[in-house]
Amino acid sequence: MNRRLFLRQAGVAIGLPFLPSLTSSKIAVGSQQVVTGSKKMVCIGNMLGFHPAAFWPSAKQVGVEGGFTSLEGFEYGTTTQPLNEIREQSTLIQGLDHDTKGGHFGIHSFLSGVKQNEASSMIHGNVTIDQFAAEHVVGQTRFPSLTIGSLEGIHGGCQLSWTRTGTRVPPIPGPEQLFKKLFVDATEQDKDSAADRFALQNSILDVVQEQAHDLQRSLNQRDKNKLDEYFTSVRDVEKGIARRRRWIDVPKPEAMIKQPQNRNMVEDLPLLYDLIVMALQTNATKVATLEIGGDFNPADLGIPGGYHSLSHHGQLQDRIDALITLETYQIEQFVRFVKKLAVTLDDTGPLLDTTTVLFGSGMGDANSHTNRNLPIVLAGGSFAHRKLLAFDTSHPHRPPLANLFVSMLQEFGVEAESFAKSTGTLRGLV
Repeated sequence: MNRRLFLRQAGVAIGLPFLPSLTSSKIAVGSQQVVTGSKKMVCIGNMLGFHPAAFWPSAKQVGVEGGFTSLEGFEYGTTTQPLNEIREQSTLIQGLDHDTKGGHFGIHSFLSGVKQNEASSMIHGNVTIDQFAAEHVVGQTRFPSLTIGSLEGIHGGCQLSWTRTGTRVPPIPGPEQLFKKLFVDATEQDKDSAADRFALQNSILDVVQEQAHDLQRSLNQRDKNKLDEYFTSVRDVEKGIARRRRWIDVPKPEAMIKQPQNRNMVEDLPLLYDLIVMALQTNATKVATLEIGGDFNPADLGIPGGYHSLSHHGQLQDRIDALITLETYQIEQFVRFVKKLAVTLDDTGPLLDTTTVLFGSGMGDANSHTNRNLPIVLAGGSFAHRKLLAFDTSHPHRPPLANLFVSMLQEFGVEAESFAKSTGTLRGLV
């Protein structure tokens, strides 16, 4: 009782939240609201950041007064010059981060704002914004979310997406696997196996209902309310499972391209972006993430050296020049992706109008192993773009990057007032 309480019935066990009536420990719980509509979200993360001197506009252009400035008519940095093509549809955001340390060990907090070793103290653990959003649209699409990235690289490959239980979402490792997931129908055997997984006839709560009723009689009113909220959350999960079950027999859409084969991350990057566009257009998902990770090989762009080693350039100009070439290519492909969203239509109009796209990294400067002043570009949706939002990194009331995530969740349709260590929404976006 002093560690964890379970209800058990007919071979089913359901773990309950900590209840002060029964123990001194506490945990916050709450119900989920289902989002309807056509809003979508894509998050793209770079594992090694961008060379700051080439990414940001020159310091002479950016005068931060009162801790914040919103600037139009600025000149992009060397690496970010391609963003001129989507200036009207994007915002460059400078000076924000999660106030975390750890270098490469802090990268995994990019979309969560919470490092793994801090997760136990947070209501939602270290859940990432994509998975938080996906929880609200379970069953509306075939896949609540798509996580794409390498299985190789620093610290075991892609660590961009995390569930609220602290589990890494395993990535789809290449365009061949993503194509099959989107367009190749499952075999009858696979369908039968999936049906078996959903075959529990009775609700878990129905099975343990009598025990739950007995438990409620021993609780004070506050804990009764908390338990009701928790049971509502479990019901929502059960409803989500039921909604997902109906996709077993729904044929997948016809492929628009031939099945590709995996080559390398450099050559595959444009194709991965194209497949994400197709996934959004065919309503296969509303949420996708893509990590450009350790398998991004400079040799595939004709550049000697490893990506990780080049990011630790030691201020050697030839290595910095090579790094800028790599990073410019990544931004060029991001710009191509945004432009494709702008001309691709679904049943509501251009995808970019309903899709919020985040591009950046959990690494501010790989050479110095800092997670401060993260490189951030926001595109799409109904935000007021075509500007630079610059925040003074030394200002005592500088907002956390998580404030941007609250704004993104609200744009997605989630009635969220907070996320991770946020203090509100991010100013300057509306």
